[in-house]
Amino acid sequence: RSMIDWIVTEVSRLRRTLGAADRVALDEYMDHIREIERRIQLVEARNSSGEEREMPAAPSGVPDSFDEHMQMMFDLQLLALQTDLTRVITFKTGFDQSNRTFPQSGSGKSIHGASHHGNVPADILDFNKINTYRLSQLGYFLQKMRDTVEGDSSLLDKTAIVWGSPMADPNLHNHRRAPLLLLGHANGGLKGGLHLRASEGTPMANVFVSLMQKIGHADMKALGDSTGEFALEFPGQPTSTRPGTRGHASG
Repeated sequence: RSMIDWIVTEVSRLRRTLGAADRVALDEYMDHIREIERRIQLVEARNSSGEEREMPAAPSGVPDSFDEHMQMMFDLQLLALQTDLTRVITFKTGFDQSNRTFPQSGSGKSIHGASHHGNVPADILDFNKINTYRLSQLGYFLQKMRDTVEGDSSLLDKTAIVWGSPMADPNLHNHRRAPLLLLGHANGGLKGGLHLRASEGTPMANVFVSLMQKIGHADMKALGDSTGEFALEFPGQPTSTRPGTRGHASG
C-alpha cells in the first residue's frame, strides 16, 4: 500500500479548503510521492528476484544503477525542501576509496584506482571521464529545482547549493585548493556566473562564513578554522542577505 492511502481522508479534507492553484500543487505533490514509491517498489522487486546484482551487499531498495540511485535520492530531497520538512540537506554521493566502477562514464576503472593516475595522460583522462559523469548527475536535481515554483520564483532561486570534494589532487592526496561549486541564488544572496580564485592558504571555511552571511546570518564571523570572510562577488556587485534560504551540500 501507498503511504498516501493512510492519509487519504485528511488529504481530501485539505483539498476542499484550497484554491485552484494550491489544489494543483497538492495533486502534483501526491503524484510525486506515488511515483517515487512505485520506483522503489520496482527496485526492491528487481533486486529480490534472485538475479545476480552488481552490488550484492547493498539493501534491496538501493538501485545498482548509479544514475537511478542518484535521481531517486534527489527526488526525495526535492520533496523535503518543497514541503519545508527541512531547510538543510547534506548528501554524500560516493566514497573516495571505493572500488566501484562507472561504465556509463566511458571508463572501466574504479574511482579510487583512476584517482591515482601517476600523471599519465591516458589515466588522467579516465579520471576526468568519471568525474564528469558523476558531476553531470547534479544537472537532474538543478532542473527539478528550477521547475519547482514557489510564489514568484523557483525553488532553485531560493536555495544555496554547495557541491565540493575533499581532494584537490587525489594522486598526491593533496587537500589544498580543493574546488567548490556554489549554485542557486540563495534568495538573492548569490548572483552566480563567477569564477573566484582564492589566494594560497585560504581556508575553505572562509567561504562558508561568507555564505552563511549571504543567507541571513549576518552576525556569523567565524566557523571552524576560518581566518576571515571570502568575497562571493566581484567588487561593486550588489547582493542581498535575505533569510529563509534553503541549504544543500553535496559531494
